[in-house]
Amino acid sequence: MGSNQAAVSFLTNIARAAIGLGLSGAVLNSSLYTVDGGQRAVLFDRFRGVIDETVGEGTHFLIPWLQKPFIFDIRTRPHTFSSISGTKDLQMVNLTLRVLSRPEVSQLPRIFQTLGLEYDEKVLPSIGNEVLKAVVAQFNADQLLTERPSVSALVRESLVRRAKDFNILLDDVAITHLSYGAEFSKAVEQKQVAQQEAERSKFVVAKAEQERRAAIIRAEGESEAAKLISDATAAAGMGLIELRKIEASREIAATLAKTPNVAYLPNANNMLLGLNPSMAGR
Repeated sequence: MGSNQAAVSFLTNIARAAIGLGLSGAVLNSSLYTVDGGQRAVLFDRFRGVIDETVGEGTHFLIPWLQKPFIFDIRTRPHTFSSISGTKDLQMVNLTLRVLSRPEVSQLPRIFQTLGLEYDEKVLPSIGNEVLKAVVAQFNADQLLTERPSVSALVRESLVRRAKDFNILLDDVAITHLSYGAEFSKAVEQKQVAQQEAERSKFVVAKAEQERRAAIIRAEGESEAAKLISDATAAAGMGLIELRKIEASREIAATLAKTPNVAYLPNANNMLLGLNPSMAGR
């Protein structure tokens, strides 16, 4: 009987010890929390509220039930959002903006108090659309293409300044897509066609001008040649004309001599194109 009581007492002690160890383990487990690499923690205390100090990486202690940790990812994260904005000349433009953002670590308690864990989803789309609309309204539609670096720089500068008000740091801001409405695209196409037609018309006019100049130069050359011949004829008198006749008669005689159908020339003087008999005899 005594041995049974001793066994029961022993088992009871083991059970109590096990329960105590289990409770101790549970309490210890609830008293620890881990902050992984690239993260920071903000501690909320039921009596003091959000503690101003940011907790770094590693395993840390807290008071169960009284305190609760909230983990923030402080690594740079991408965000993309679109905006339809009006230009200075009242054209609608669709832009897509990509930003790389991260929280300011020293201000995590304030971010948690004012915005919560999803701070970037609450702030960036709003200020991004605001900045895009304000910047695009300063340019004409065609300037968004020709002056795109200036537009991107202005968007970046304005957005970085606005995000700083919410304790958010931006590592990069870029316009990834830009498209116009159907009416503006059609107007651009018509403008390009008109420019091509204007260039073609300029080419036709230039070609006509060159042809006109060539005709004038050719006419002046022919006039000059005629004048030279006239002057030479006047200077040489009838001798030059008689010389030309003799040369022409020789060419005709040589041609007829080679023709098999001509067998007889009755009067050679008739082939000399009306030369004087005295000259023909020579």
